[in-house]
Amino acid sequence: MLDVMLPGCSGFEVCERLRGEGVWVPVLMLTARGAVGDRVAGLDGGADDYLTKPFHLDELFARLRALIRRGPVPRPTLLVVGDLRMDTAARRCWRGDDEIVLTAKEYALLEMFLTQPGTVLTREVLTEHCWDFAYEARSNVVDVHVRGLRDKIDRPFAVSSLETVRGAGYRLRRDGGRIEGRSR
Repeated sequence: MLDVMLPGCSGFEVCERLRGEGVWVPVLMLTARGAVGDRVAGLDGGADDYLTKPFHLDELFARLRALIRRGPVPRPTLLVVGDLRMDTAARRCWRGDDEIVLTAKEYALLEMFLTQPGTVLTREVLTEHCWDFAYEARSNVVDVHVRGLRDKIDRPFAVSSLETVRGAGYRLRRDGGRIEGRSR
């Protein structure tokens, strides 16, 4: 458990330092700061969960049990699929030698895809990982952000790596993509 309001530096900074050093122990942020921006900063900074005060002890214990059940998960700082790679510690992304600048949402989406290449990720799963808990899942916001992500990671490179699986969701090709118009 990591409190956001620590003397000397914030819990956000501590969590980011841990993740930057490759320390992947489960982190539950515990704080009175419950604004959406604070929760996003905590989760994007590497926290596995975020709980605001006041809270019920039963909920805290349930969240801790859930983190423990996940067990140790080695998380590399460099995610690579084909010639697409992401440095999660530095929060940078490249296709080949070309660096790609992403928005926070595009980064969160791409990180999900890179950690599970070949797996179909539903809009609900993507919404749960990349947006606020109270977000309206029936909108087309995931589709809009996936289109923006394709405009950055695929189209400029004449590659098709992010596939739509009709009626199910999206998937990142295990090979990192194919040249458009040809199959590999």
